[in-house]
Amino acid sequence: MVIANPLYDVVFKRMMENDKVAKFFIGTLLNKTIESVQVRPQEFTYTDELAVLAVFRLDFIATIKTAEGELKKVLIEIQKAKNYHDLMRFRNYLAEHYKREEIINNEKVILPITTIYVLGFKLPEIKAACVHVERNYKDLINNRNLVKKSDFIEKLTHDSYIVQATRIKDNYQTKLDKLLSVFEQTNFIDNTKIIKEFNHSTDFEDLEEMKIMTDILHYTGTDPKEKKKIEIEQEAWRTVDAYLGGVKEKYEKSKKDLAEREKEIAEKNREAAEREKEIAEKNREAAEREKEIVEKNREAAEREKEIVEKNREAAEREKEIAEKNREAAEREKEIAEKDALIAELLRKIEDKK
Repeated sequence: MVIANPLYDVVFKRMMENDKVAKFFIGTLLNKTIESVQVRPQEFTYTDELAVLAVFRLDFIATIKTAEGELKKVLIEIQKAKNYHDLMRFRNYLAEHYKREEIINNEKVILPITTIYVLGFKLPEIKAACVHVERNYKDLINNRNLVKKSDFIEKLTHDSYIVQATRIKDNYQTKLDKLLSVFEQTNFIDNTKIIKEFNHSTDFEDLEEMKIMTDILHYTGTDPKEKKKIEIEQEAWRTVDAYLGGVKEKYEKSKKDLAEREKEIAEKNREAAEREKEIAEKNREAAEREKEIVEKNREAAEREKEIVEKNREAAEREKEIAEKNREAAEREKEIAEKDALIAELLRKIEDKK
């Protein structure tokens, strides 16, 4: 059997419009019994200017039968995207849901939220094709998990289910395997990846919903009008991919330019730091030289002071010597005078004789 690729929005939308398929899809992923589903308004638009932000959204109010037999209404948000860039839209749309009240039986109510994301790209960190991100209540004081749930907490937090279509393997054992098999991104009949061979068993006696789903996908893939819608969407995605490619190229270029500028700035900062280091070293050397000069000047002043003191002492000694020489001259003069008197006396004595 050939079927249309449900990763295309027009195909997925056609498939999920069927009440039984919607209940099967949601119930199988959540592993819950779905009593009923009520479809909510959805977004399904493409424009050239906003193509980069295009994402398919589909919401249901599901009535779930709990293990205790109680009926519980939950808002099921389904989003499907081909590019990682839709992450921000996922967050924004989820925020809108948290702000919204539903009208049930003419009463405003706040419903718990469960999100389902069908991705046309791989999350590099997660190898599993289908992931359930669930919450647990934990008593941190006694370090134990709590079994009972709080309606207040349930409306502030949510479980998520992520399907990575490109990681789905060729399994066909469980009900979940069979549901995911229609999303396998293999066995396409041509390079457009619009139509593919469904190579699994089509004996659906025990699973009526699979027959309904594959019949819808077969019709959508073989009807010329439906196929034309897929081709239009594919062209829109080509525009998206081309735009994203240009954005990515510009981003990579700007990132490269920024890295180059940062490298240049870092090099200039390094050179400036080297220059500052050189200036600091020169200033240190100049300070050392100035210190040496000051020390030498101090030593020279000390030496000059010593010389002045020695000169003063020498002058004092010279003065003392001059005084002693004067005194000695005075004594010599006195001696000479005495010698002269003695000589005169001796002469007079001689004369008297």
